[in-house]
Amino acid sequence: MLVCFFEHKGIVHYEFISQGQTVNQQCYLELLTSLLECVWRKRPRLWPDKWILNHDNAPEHDVVRVHEFLAKNFITKVDHPPYLPDLALCDFWLFPKLKIALKGQRFADLSDIQRKVKKLLCGIPEIDFENCLHQ
Repeated sequence: MLVCFFEHKGIVHYEFISQGQTVNQQCYLELLTSLLECVWRKRPRLWPDKWILNHDNAPEHDVVRVHEFLAKNFITKVDHPPYLPDLALCDFWLFPKLKIALKGQRFADLSDIQRKVKKLLCGIPEIDFENCLHQ
């Protein structure tokens, strides 16, 4: 599973979740911690309070520990209205873009897929991210 965070200038952070790993509250908190480190390192202009997190309504996103983590780290969260998939940019823009590029290819193993996905993510031009967020 691929988890990806991006902004109008490109990918901020992505991680591949291990096979069999459940994306639960603890896993999500670890992802957010990694995201924070990447924002601090890669996008210091956004640190600490000039960015907004838009995540969907998955149960692990809406728990007290996650809300406490976001508040403690000055992360503003945009509430994602239920049943509005067009706000999930990964679902309607990024993941289909990756699927189209990967369609019909054969891979030796999981690490081969991950290498190809990483290359694709890094190759998306900044203007594509800008257009996606503008639309």
